[in-house]
Amino acid sequence: MTVLDLVGNTPLLALTHLDEITPGVAVWGKAEFMNPSGSVKDRAAKAMMLEGIARGELTREKTLVDATSGNTGIAYAMLGAILNYNVRLFMPKNTSAERKRIIRSYGAEIVETDPLEGSDGAYLAVKALVESDSGAYFYPDQYNNRLNPLIHYTTTGQEIWRQTDRRVSHFVASVGTSGSFIGCSRRLKQENAAIKAFMVQPASPFHGIEGTKHMASSIKPGILDESLADGVIAVTTEEAYAMCRQLARREGLYVGVSSGANVAAALKLAATLPAGCSVVTLLCDTGARYVSDTFWDETS
Repeated sequence: MTVLDLVGNTPLLALTHLDEITPGVAVWGKAEFMNPSGSVKDRAAKAMMLEGIARGELTREKTLVDATSGNTGIAYAMLGAILNYNVRLFMPKNTSAERKRIIRSYGAEIVETDPLEGSDGAYLAVKALVESDSGAYFYPDQYNNRLNPLIHYTTTGQEIWRQTDRRVSHFVASVGTSGSFIGCSRRLKQENAAIKAFMVQPASPFHGIEGTKHMASSIKPGILDESLADGVIAVTTEEAYAMCRQLARREGLYVGVSSGANVAAALKLAATLPAGCSVVTLLCDTGARYVSDTFWDETS
């Protein structure tokens, strides 16, 4: 067994203390922070890199480049270390210091982009680089790569269906690249057309929910299929932060801000549902990537 074999098959956790506010409706969190690099992004990064190698597009002479808000970059960096490929990542300068330190610890290079342009700025910068010398780089392009949602269709969505004993009624997930939302929703709706899927988005263009996009003000990923969404649940940065603290203090789960947003949205939805429903969301990454953020110090 290698680290590659540890990607996927994450447990589904009952949020038994938080779902007491939604009696009769079960709320579950899929523990994607238990992937080897600490986030859901291991799944897509592994799939894209292995296909690149199999097709002869990723070679020792090329450098893997992509835009990232952090988690996919960490996954690429980890996999680059395991498989011995050079990795260069474009990311906003204001990405958390923990994420950048982890990436550099794996031996990958970081190119920082304008923080005011967010992940869109990093995306445009890496595209310009590849267009200037495409032969020097392998560019998976996580925002437009079909394997991103496909790996969640074939693994994450199938795992949720199995782990809930086919009882999942609602799926809730934030969207950045949108791969996990699209892939899981597509698979779950194929298994049962009655399942409803809800996208989680920041409540405004200016937010602190790393890894997510306010789609109305952002470049939309090519893999995004909004027809799969039965609705959109808006979450403020403050709600996401508060839920991170609650997850740590009431569930013993030290997870990141997008996980907080997902659970906040799942509980909002659960409060509107009849007894007997089961809501599943993703716990996207570990809170260790945000340990220097001051919101942990608040008491409410």
